[in-house]
Amino acid sequence: MPTLEELAERIELLARRHEQLQHAHAELQRQHAELSTERDQLRSRLNAARSRIDVLIERISATDTRQG
Repeated sequence: MPTLEELAERIELLARRHEQLQHAHAELQRQHAELSTERDQLRSRLNAARSRIDVLIERISATDTRQG
């Protein structure tokens, strides 16, 4: 059976580990939020690029129709 001192050491170790995990979790949440924002911005840029390409395709089609 562990002594009271051994139990106290284990509890202190668990408390420190818990604190470390809380900090790590907070950092992961911050990174997740940052990456989500970056993903949303990239998605927006992709949609804008698709729109520009669609316009260019329409112009090419219109030009081909007039010339053909």
